[in-house]
Amino acid sequence: MALSQKLPYVFSEATKVLDELIQTWQSYSSSIPQEIIDSLERSVNTVQQMLLSFATNLTQSLVHYIAAIPAFFIHFLVYLVALFLICLDLPQLKQGIRRYLSERTHQRLSMVVSQLSKAGVGFIKAQFLFSLVTFFLALAGLLILGVDYAALMAFIIVVVDILPILGTGSVLVPWGIISIINGSTALGIGLIVLFVIITVVRRIIEPKVFSTNLGISPLAALVSVYLGFQILGLLGAFIGPVIVILVETLVKAGVIKWTIKL
Repeated sequence: MALSQKLPYVFSEATKVLDELIQTWQSYSSSIPQEIIDSLERSVNTVQQMLLSFATNLTQSLVHYIAAIPAFFIHFLVYLVALFLICLDLPQLKQGIRRYLSERTHQRLSMVVSQLSKAGVGFIKAQFLFSLVTFFLALAGLLILGVDYAALMAFIIVVVDILPILGTGSVLVPWGIISIINGSTALGIGLIVLFVIITVVRRIIEPKVFSTNLGISPLAALVSVYLGFQILGLLGAFIGPVIVILVETLVKAGVIKWTIKL
């Protein structure tokens, strides 16, 4: 049965259990005023509506994210082809731009491009290391939890983690909640704990990895990751160090000048 069909059924069964519990409780609580019983029944109905609404929203979100994966890879392929074509024409482009630049501007621009190129390669290395750490942590956790096709699921988690805005929680948290609802409480809690472990480990190693591969100090990497995460969320944890590198490069090239005197 598809997930979109199974979730409403699971929540419907859960609400039936709640109804049975209330009815059983009422049979032993005839002395309780009717107003209290009516209030409890209204509360149960409210919980039912919340559960069904949560199931619907969760299903729609999962379908939306899954549907976005093919489009992402298509766009990524187009970008790769465009990058390849630009690289082929890069010498001609450089010569064309060079004719319109002064020697000083050309030197500054060359420095900026060189620094950003090194930072770009370092950023890719950092992301690759994060993906490796995420994969092996997820694989170890899924194997401990006894999940079938653990390697495949760990790979899917890494792929989703690479996608913009999304993260490991987009897979592990809904999976954990659904497992708990289905009665696999240990598995559900284990998946949520695994998400917490992966998140904590990544937050610990991010400053060091960024500082090593991007050429900025560990303190600057830590502050940029923290501020970026606070302002823009998960995506900001990656944008923050990039902004620091860009500003640092522009300062070295003399494009940005500032002096602080006390």
